[in-house]
Parts: sequence; C-alpha cells; structure tokens
Amino acid sequence: MEQLVKHVLSGKCIVYPTTTQPALGCILQSDALDILYEIKKRDYNLPLSIAVCDIEQAKEIVEVPDDVIEILKYFPEGALTIILKSRNRLDSRLGGMSVAVRVISHEIAKKILRKTGPLTATSANISGTKPILNCKKSAEILSTEKYEVIGHNSDCLQETPSTLISWWTVCESLKPPSIEVLREGIVSSKEVQQWWKKWILSNGEMQVT
Repeated sequence: MEQLVKHVLSGKCIVYPTTTQPALGCILQSDALDILYEIKKRDYNLPLSIAVCDIEQAKEIVEVPDDVIEILKYFPEGALTIILKSRNRLDSRLGGMSVAVRVISHEIAKKILRKTGPLTATSANISGTKPILNCKKSAEILSTEKYEVIGHNSDCLQETPSTLISWWTVCESLKPPSIEVLREGIVSSKEVQQWWKKWILSNGEMQVT
C-alpha cells in the first residue's frame, strides 16, 4: 500500500479497489490529470469523479447539505456518486464548480485516501473498453512506455458502477428543488426518486438559494 501512496503522490496513476469496479486514481492536480487522460484515452470534455474516504474529506472540496448526508446514510456506502457544488473552482476536468464525489466504502481504498487525500475515481479502463475486475491487471493494461500505472493486488466484486446523481444545488431542472439520476448503477433511479419524494414530504418545501 505504501508503494501505491508514494506513486500517486508523485503525480502518477494507480488502480485501487472499490466495492464496484477498480478505480483509476491520481491527485487533483493538472499535471497528474494530463497523464490520466492520456493513458485512459479519455475525452477532455468528460469530467472525472472524485473519491473521498468520508464525509469530512468530502467537505474539504464540496458543499455537503444535510439531505446529502441523509441519502448517503440510507443507501449502501459507496453506492452513490453525487454531483455537488464545489467550494472553490477546480480544474474543468474535475467539473469546475460542479463536482462528482463518491464516499468510498472499500477498506483498502479508505486507507489509501486517508494518506493521499481525495483522488480521481474514474473506472480503470481505456475509454470504450470493458473494465477488468482485477486491479493489478487493469494497471498493466493502462501502463505505457511513458507512464507506469501500478495497481493493488485485489479483485473487485462487480462490473455495475455507482449511481450518479446531480443534486438540487447544481441541478438544471426547471422545477427546483429536484435531483436527477444521470447514470443508473447499483441503486436504481426509482429507488433514488422514491427516497427524494419521502424526504421532500417529511421536510416540507425547500427553497433553493
């Protein structure tokens, strides 16, 4: 694990386990993002999500309203990635002022993130190809002559990704407050919307500020 931490803090990329797919991680700096986009062959117009070890780490980079804390408590940890308002404008490849954050539940990933701080959490595959569930093998495939990617020697449990939600604080819906499921994953869109309706009913109309 220390090798992974040292490697990623030097500005390079690692592959670490989550409860869904292996994640390709780098620190949230421009040079490191350049490398990640190059080895993943990712479109620069597609922003990356960010992994954090807990809510407190998330609060370092985004505004976390009470309703986000409640939905994260309700669904399995690591099941949701939520787009929230950034505290400060980040690199556009991280979403600028609208940043997708996932609180990771995998214990190995949590240990890494406690040492490194937030890392990118995109799937560890070349864009357009099917993810492989072994972290070390994924790292080998992503490595190039120019850039070495190293991975934790572990397997992930499933190919289904986390569910991606745009929260009302950044959602462009015509009827705020509302949320939008942008990608259905291990939690269905129906389950998310049912939770949201119950939350609205139990807390009354909210005003977006």
